[in-house]
Amino acid sequence: MSQPTSIAEWLTTVGMPEYATRFAENDIDVSVLGQLTDRDLKELGVSLGHRRKLLANIAELSASGARPMATAPAPRGDAQCRHLSIMFCDLVGSTALSTRLDVEDLRAVVAAYHRCCAETIEREGGFMAKYMGDGVLAYFGYPQASTMLSAPSAPA
Repeated sequence: MSQPTSIAEWLTTVGMPEYATRFAENDIDVSVLGQLTDRDLKELGVSLGHRRKLLANIAELSASGARPMATAPAPRGDAQCRHLSIMFCDLVGSTALSTRLDVEDLRAVVAAYHRCCAETIEREGGFMAKYMGDGVLAYFGYPQASTMLSAPSAPA
């Protein structure tokens, strides 16, 4: 997929130009496509099927190496150094499970697993970054710093 120059162009390319106004009204441009989550798209009023298609197209855009055009960020005087924890969770035994279940049943199991992970991650202050097959990628300490991720205290 070639590099989009505008969100309207990209939405047209993926066959969903009807969302261009919603994206524009919420200041979503191509520079933030890779950060959109299922929850973000749901808040925009995007239907479930279209959310899945948009997220798949965003993943394809990232995988192809195309990087959305973005203006250089303005220098900031409030830069900070902080801890960031990255977590990847995978559904153990999913390959064996896939041989015993129908595709629809397996999809339901994986979807329930994803929902459970996302709810737990968000409840604990994490950021649900990406679904990867039957796995999930989450960040803690992003986009907001977390007080829970402080360095361990030295023994007394």
